[in-house]
Amino acid sequence: MKRYDLIDGMRGYFLVFMLINHLIFAGGYWLVQVNHNQLAFVEDAQGFVFLSGLLIGMVYVRKMAKGGYEAGRNAIYSRAFELYRYAMGIVLCVLAAQMVLPGAYYVWYNWLGYTTFDDPLRLAAIASFVFQPTFMDILPQYIIYMLFAPMLVKLVIDGKWAHVMAGSLILWMAGQLGLQKLVTEPINQFFMRPDDQGIRVSFNLLGWQIVFYSGLVLGAMTSLNRIEWGRIFSPQNTFIPTISALICAFFLPLRIMTAHGLMPADLIGKFATMEIRADFGPVYLINFVAAATLITWMIIAGPKHKALWVQRIANAIIWVLSLKFLQLLGRHSLYVYVWHVGIVYGVYYLDGRTPELSELAKTAIAVSCIALLAIPALWRERDKWLTGGTATPVKVAASGKR
Repeated sequence: MKRYDLIDGMRGYFLVFMLINHLIFAGGYWLVQVNHNQLAFVEDAQGFVFLSGLLIGMVYVRKMAKGGYEAGRNAIYSRAFELYRYAMGIVLCVLAAQMVLPGAYYVWYNWLGYTTFDDPLRLAAIASFVFQPTFMDILPQYIIYMLFAPMLVKLVIDGKWAHVMAGSLILWMAGQLGLQKLVTEPINQFFMRPDDQGIRVSFNLLGWQIVFYSGLVLGAMTSLNRIEWGRIFSPQNTFIPTISALICAFFLPLRIMTAHGLMPADLIGKFATMEIRADFGPVYLINFVAAATLITWMIIAGPKHKALWVQRIANAIIWVLSLKFLQLLGRHSLYVYVWHVGIVYGVYYLDGRTPELSELAKTAIAVSCIALLAIPALWRERDKWLTGGTATPVKVAASGKR
């Protein structure tokens, strides 16, 4: 199986569970409990950000190495501008729907605040990514990271990947200390509106950039053939998966306790300072690295390991990531993500305008929405599905959603 197929399968997997987590019903629903984030401090957003950086490195390092820095830079910025158009487009669609749907302003207030077409300052805040409506916050993050990507890709080509990672680590530490507030507080006050919101973001850019840029470095070095993955993740090298599994096992009971409110009060005070999701705190970073390393070893080396139970686990992971539906979604992750935002807002509006739904109804809606995710992907590959011919080649999209 081609490398990109498995990556597309991963992105499709994250899209499905992202949708499940983003569907909000009064009283909640059981499907949100069926997720890997109930067993580890690893979420769909982390996987999407990492894979986006990985593909930026894999795809655009070749363009830069072949056509020069300017060609690579222009290609990355062209992609960033496409992401910007879609990021703004979905906001405009939701605001237009808010004008015509009865009661939409009140139903969506918690997600949009006082955001209307007659508030130019709020619109300026959205256009500059200062104010990000709920579930519309991943594309702005990608775009900002991509502004710096050409320079970093060039550094990797020049053999200075360690400099990139050192700088990324320093920025991550700055994010943990909250140093970004020296800049964000004045901006927050400037854009403050009557709903008491100026800056509205879900992710600390300084904290989360380490996920994106580590992926970028690994992707670029992979395309440049500077990493021998088969040697690093070999069936004989069981040290790496063993350590990774032990780290995941360490965090497993802690995650179960935090997920179900079982952690003692005298412990959670200290633990919470290292488990801040918005900052991508140390707990999230360490657990993510361990989980990602373990999954990578399983995919590369697991099927060749001498232990049958390891082979079975590895083949099960590969089977899931090989599902055609997931790979279809992953091939068109940008368009599916934007479509998913519309689905989520639509379901939230429906739930807010009706009596509380039964668990069966919520489940049926969620399953239907998962099926609906495929609409933009099927449309983009319509020549293949309608005529049975070969689809027009699709560019690998270096973006996605949490």
